[in-house]
Amino acid sequence: MFPIRDHNPSERTPYVTLMLIGLNVLIFLAYLPLMGDPRALSLFFQTWGLVPRELTAGSGTLGLFTSMFLHGGFMHLAGNMLFLWVFGDNLEDRLGHGRFLGFYLLCGIGAALAQVLAAPFSPVPMVGASGAIAGVLGGYLLLYPKARVDVLIIIVIIFRVIPIPAGLVLSGWFALQVFSGASTPMDGGGVAYWAHAGGFVAGLILILPVWLRLGGPRFWARTDGHPDHPEARYDAIASRIPKVRRRTSRVPRVRRRK
Repeated sequence: MFPIRDHNPSERTPYVTLMLIGLNVLIFLAYLPLMGDPRALSLFFQTWGLVPRELTAGSGTLGLFTSMFLHGGFMHLAGNMLFLWVFGDNLEDRLGHGRFLGFYLLCGIGAALAQVLAAPFSPVPMVGASGAIAGVLGGYLLLYPKARVDVLIIIVIIFRVIPIPAGLVLSGWFALQVFSGASTPMDGGGVAYWAHAGGFVAGLILILPVWLRLGGPRFWARTDGHPDHPEARYDAIASRIPKVRRRTSRVPRVRRRK
């Protein structure tokens, strides 16, 4: 399941969201040549990623910030940036550019600390923007639970795009992270599920005062759980290619002789 867009894109240009996407892409391209050298890449991630064992020992604090701008591969980067693009613009529209940037960074730090608490002596470096983006998902869920999100569902060779309420998509995603984190050993590498869950909870907590200031349940009643601007319509664009009618040639009927 891949969210590809929501039905309420922001009315203002999401400069910070675009900046974060651009920064992540540029940093990834800068160390892309290391992808062909596993030893050099490992050393790079050990230096700039977040190593829980080092943070527990009182060092490596810079990794709390730098790790959220590193990615382990192209698909890792592409998936994270897709989620940020789909859900980040509305939150930036509501919070404003500066507050959204602060919110994003705090969620990333909260996500990293959650993973460190889950595996405090792990020597495996943690990289990726997914913890910070999980915070964006948590904030979006609290503010806009009924906003419709187009989700691409792939089952073997079946491809379908289905609009699903954000509350269902995001709560399901969160439940999957908790389940996966509880059932996955934490002493090795792989996906940092507890960072995802921690970032999500951090986003909920940080956006709670905003939601209460907007009226809490009254805000939902006023907006029906959607961003408070008109919903976008995604109609198919009519083709400009002129239609050519098929010509049928009439073949004279003949009686064949036996």
